[in-house]
This record gives sequence, C-alpha cells and structure tokens, in this order.
Amino acid sequence: MLPSAKPHAAPKRRPADPPGTAARRAALRLLDAVLRRGDPLEAALPAATRGLEGADRGLAHAIAAEALRRLPDLDALIDSATRQPLPEDAKARTALRVALVQTLALGTPPHAAIATVLPLVDGGPRKLVHGVFGALTRAGAVLPEVPSLPLAVAERWRANWGDAVVAAGAAAIAAPPPLDLTLASPAAAAPEGVSLAPDHRRLVDAAPVTQLNGYAEGAWWVQDIAASLPARLIGRGPGRALDLCAAPGGKTMQLAAAGWDVTALEIAPSRAARLHENLARTRLPATVVIADALDWSPSEPMDALLLDAPCSATGIFRRHPEVLYRAHAGLIKEMAALQARLLDRAAAWVRPGGCLVYATCSLEPEEGEEQMKRFLADNPDYAVVPPKAGELPTGIEANSDGYVRTLPGTLADVGGCDGFFIARLVRASA
Repeated sequence: MLPSAKPHAAPKRRPADPPGTAARRAALRLLDAVLRRGDPLEAALPAATRGLEGADRGLAHAIAAEALRRLPDLDALIDSATRQPLPEDAKARTALRVALVQTLALGTPPHAAIATVLPLVDGGPRKLVHGVFGALTRAGAVLPEVPSLPLAVAERWRANWGDAVVAAGAAAIAAPPPLDLTLASPAAAAPEGVSLAPDHRRLVDAAPVTQLNGYAEGAWWVQDIAASLPARLIGRGPGRALDLCAAPGGKTMQLAAAGWDVTALEIAPSRAARLHENLARTRLPATVVIADALDWSPSEPMDALLLDAPCSATGIFRRHPEVLYRAHAGLIKEMAALQARLLDRAAAWVRPGGCLVYATCSLEPEEGEEQMKRFLADNPDYAVVPPKAGELPTGIEANSDGYVRTLPGTLADVGGCDGFFIARLVRASA
C-alpha cells in the first residue's frame, strides 16, 4: 500500500505594503529616471506616478526633488555606514536616499520612512537598507544646513565664477524659491507682494497658483524675474516681433502686452498647446506657429526677435535640481552648437536697425559669453546695446561687455533669482 501523499504547504503570502509605499516607489522611479536615464524630473513624473492620486503624486515629487537637492550629502552619510561604497545606480542606495531624505529633511518619522521603503527592495539589499538606515538614525545623523553641490558642478562654477558663486548656489538650492508674477498691465488685479520691477509681484509662501487673486481673469502669469528680463530689454511696440522657442509663453505674453504684433514659434506640439492655453487665459493676442526654426523662415523681416535658446538649463537649478546631474560637459557642448545654429539663422530675419535679444537660462559661459564672442565675430553688422538706466530691476546690472548675467547670489536679499545670460543686439542700419 502506497503511503498517503503529504499535503503541500500553502505558499506564504507577502504582507501587504504599508500605506504610502506606492508614493515611495514612485519617488524611486523618479530618481532612477533622472540619474540613470537623464530625464527631466517633470517629464518623468507622469509615467513614474501613474495611478497615484494628487496627494501621493505630490509626495513622490517632493521626495525625489528634495533627494536631488541633498544628493551629495545623502550619499556621504550612506557611504559612512557601509564597508564598501554601494554602486551609484544600486537600488539599495536609491532606496536609502528615499528613506533618509524623508527623515532628515521632510520630517517623516523614522519608522514610517523605513517601513514604506523596505518593500522596494528584496533579499540581501533589504537587510542592508534596514541596517544602514538604523545605524544612521541611532547615531543621530543630520544633513548640513547648506547642501553640498555636486562636485563636478562646484568645480566648474568655481573655475568660471569663483568661490562666492559656489557658496551662493549651495545656499540657493536649500531654500524654496519665491513665486514671481508678471502682470499683464499696471492696473491688473494681482496678489499683494513685493514689486521688484514694473508689472511685477514677488510672493513668499503663496497659496496654490490657481487660487491667487487674478489667476482666473488672466491678469498675470508665473515668471521668474530673471526670465522676464529678455522681453523687458526689447521694450514696447508697435512693430513685428518674433519669439523663437516660445513655449510656455511668458515672453510671448510680455511682448503682446507691450504692444507688439507677435509671432510665437514652437517646435513641440504639446508645448505649443500649453502656449495656446496661456494666451487664452490672459486674452493676449499672438500668432502661434508650430515649426522647427532651423527649417522655417518668416515671410518678412522682424523689428524685434527674441531667442530664449534651448540650453543646459543650469540657471534654473533652484526649481529643477535635476539639471545639476543632467548637464554634463557633453550636453553643454551639444546645446552650444544648437544655439549657434539658431543664432546665425535668426540673425538674417531682423531688419536693419532692428533688435535681437539672445538669452539662455544657463550658468555656463559656453552658452552665454563665449557664444556672443563667436556670434559678433561672424556677424559684424550686429552690436551690443547695454541696458539703459531704469531698464533693469534694482540689484541687477550689466557687466562691462554690456551683457546681463544673473548668478547665484543676485537679489539674494529678496529671495534670489534664476541664473540667466542676456544680450541685446541691434543690427546696423543699411
């Protein structure tokens, strides 16, 4: 007689993930998208947070953004608690970044931070993550008040701008930037705040943008004070103005509000849709063209042309800390080459006596001062026209070459501003 078969043991069910784990998993995906694939944080957000509701989606974004602001210091803590450094792209390292930044920067209790991160790793890495996190929290680990910039960035900016700018950049990334609004007109309804220039408001600790006074009426739009300078230097119309690489539309709206007949050129249909939405909300007129500036040409010369060129975007690192990890030397070189092609093509579209304003939200000379040196050598019919008295907000000045360069530390006493390079050029009359 055959022995009876033993019943199979029921497989163990994995415990349900603690509430909030999905948001931490999304944060881990966001960090992976930025650091491994080089994606912009905002571009990676929809896929990484698919299926999450508003609060969890916002939490995932907040965790990833704060981890990017604090990445060198988080990694230094992690490396201090391991016998051998973990690989940069190891899942255990990323999970520890997510857990530690919650506890050390966002105020999450340690037990909640680790409980919602451990489900993100399996096997040996799970024990490693738990052990390193526990060792650091028991030892009273803290993050420095002023974050450390990535070493490559600090070295590059130090060589270009000096120690004071590096220190100011580290301080700037630690503080949430203020909210700047550009008003459609001096009489536009707008929230109370500090005015740093005509038709400007600066708010601190503001309510959500859509809840602010004047939003529904289209009385203003969000635009950093430095980003408003290129259109300010073009001045008021009338005349024909061309805004290249126009989306999301802040400069297009400035030009339209200043009386110009504006054509806004944008290569990406999705970004052009956002431009249309902003124009509709503010009820400002502009002709939107979806085309590549390297293939398209205007039908007639322009009185004014604004080229806010694609760039490394290192000047907007306060709001987009991922640019510090995306903008390597190769990308900066690639962007500078594209800027040169756009500049040389656009130069022929300005009428004699007309104005061309070139701008980048970059802190790299290759995308600013060096670009202008090359352009002026190749286009002797153009000359730099420095800003006149009263054209720039107090605290922002042109340099000896007539260019406007805002660096970390500019307007520091009132919350700072993004890093921009701006050059106003006039084409010689025939």
